[in-house]
Amino acid sequence: MAVITEEKIQRFNHLVEKAEKIVISAHVHADGDAVGSTSALFHYLTEVRGKSTSVVLADRDAGGSSFLIPEDDKNHFTFYWNNPGEAARIIAGADLVILLDCNSFSRTEDLCEFFTESYAPKVLIDHHLDPQENEFELVFSQTDTSSASELLFYLLMAMPDIAGDARKLPRQSGIALMTGMTTDTNNFSNSVYPSTLEMASLLLAAGVDRDAILSDIYQNYRENRLRAMGFLLSKMTITPEGAAYMILTRKNMITFDIAEGETEGFVNLPLAVKNVRMSVFLRQDNGFFRVSVRSKKGTSAQRFAATYFNGGGHENAAGGKLFFSDDISSVKDVVSYLENALNEFLHE
Repeated sequence: MAVITEEKIQRFNHLVEKAEKIVISAHVHADGDAVGSTSALFHYLTEVRGKSTSVVLADRDAGGSSFLIPEDDKNHFTFYWNNPGEAARIIAGADLVILLDCNSFSRTEDLCEFFTESYAPKVLIDHHLDPQENEFELVFSQTDTSSASELLFYLLMAMPDIAGDARKLPRQSGIALMTGMTTDTNNFSNSVYPSTLEMASLLLAAGVDRDAILSDIYQNYRENRLRAMGFLLSKMTITPEGAAYMILTRKNMITFDIAEGETEGFVNLPLAVKNVRMSVFLRQDNGFFRVSVRSKKGTSAQRFAATYFNGGGHENAAGGKLFFSDDISSVKDVVSYLENALNEFLHE
């Protein structure tokens, strides 16, 4: 990859070599790519480089990638939501910070203040638009790649101790990288490049069990998730212009006992309809709706999210938030706001 130059490899290798305590993080509500990339890097740094390393995230929201986070592995992942003091202590003691799968520390939300106050060198490894390069000493950023996991894979392959041989990656790194790439491409249905298929091939040849990963990701949910999915699909609205939307309120979440992470992938479902070119999924949170947008080629999910939902992302996969008081007055207003936004956007 063009972004992974020899000079940057040497700089990254030097930062890792001289660091004694490394902290890895990713965006709030970490998805499969965030968990996969942070977990993969953790295992590389601890098992190959022998470094004292911690992953610190704002919350636990891994959805189908939760199998990468052992419940009893307190030396692996620390979550601010249930242990804020420990998370702050770990970040304060770091002499190297590595951020994955987001373009700025602002995306870590509650952790942002601790990271910006840290005097440790900071590295970014990301595939989103508009990286805030001024926040980092070293940046690996490339948008035309499937995932942060893919970008990290090629960075690790370029490291002297791996030397292009995927068999030298720790077993758990390979599993985590394949998981992150698989979830961010929706199992190879979007954002797939020749390099993505090459990565998958190399990991398979190195012994990664993709069948087991697919089972862990897609065949390990609770029954209530499927029932909530059926409810949402029965209430789905499809506009004449080819936009579909589904709305999950707090009341619905209580009814179906839906936990954080269990709605991952819902936004992709309406795209199975032939005439649907954009899908919007809204989930009520405290004081706002979380918004996920997916689109087919030719319709910009990124521009829609940025224009109407205080967000952004990739051309065909984006997200944002719809705030009470600032954007809408109450839950009752969400449908009219969304329909007005869709009508305006799709009739430009």
